[in-house]
Amino acid sequence: MGIFSRFTDIINSNINSILDKAEDPAKMVRLIIQEMEDTLVEVRSSSARTLADKKDLVRQIERFEKEVTDWQAKAELALSKDREDLARAALMEKKKCAENAESLNNELNNIEDHIAKLQEDISQLQDKLSDAKNRQKAILIREKTAQSRLKVKKNINTEKVNDALGRFDQYERKIDDIESQVESYDIGGKSLSDEISELETNESVDNELAELKAKLNKTE
Repeated sequence: MGIFSRFTDIINSNINSILDKAEDPAKMVRLIIQEMEDTLVEVRSSSARTLADKKDLVRQIERFEKEVTDWQAKAELALSKDREDLARAALMEKKKCAENAESLNNELNNIEDHIAKLQEDISQLQDKLSDAKNRQKAILIREKTAQSRLKVKKNINTEKVNDALGRFDQYERKIDDIESQVESYDIGGKSLSDEISELETNESVDNELAELKAKLNKTE
């Protein structure tokens, strides 16, 4: 495929449409970017050669235009010396130079039009290249995020995790049983603090009972 054929295909391509149809968008973006960069290098090289050709044409045109002026001056000199034959010959040379200059000017106009269109196409390609690179960054980020989420999802749904959670439940039930056994030993048993508190309570009740008896005895 030639430079300009491939270049035109890329310029006219819809990157979003290509990516939508691609099985591996990240890979497709890399290929598109590589193709664009390669084409940009080739087209710029071609553009540089065309600019060099333009400069050469300008030099040739300037030379022919100078010769037109020179032959005009020679024709005038010959005629002033009554050498009409030489004047005629000089005017013939002048005419040839003028025709050559005109032909080269037409070619120069075509080259300038070609360069202008080429620069416009290069600008479009650069815009598309920038778009593709931005898309590439977004796709790579999305791909990494998706891969991370997929890994998490696989770990969440794995049988090992479910088995481990089931074992946690079993361990918790065993600990509950052990704690229940400990609590059962505490039922009916009194600590030193409990016994002392009980004595204090009994003494208070006894004192209150004695006061009540004394009160009743006085009333009798």
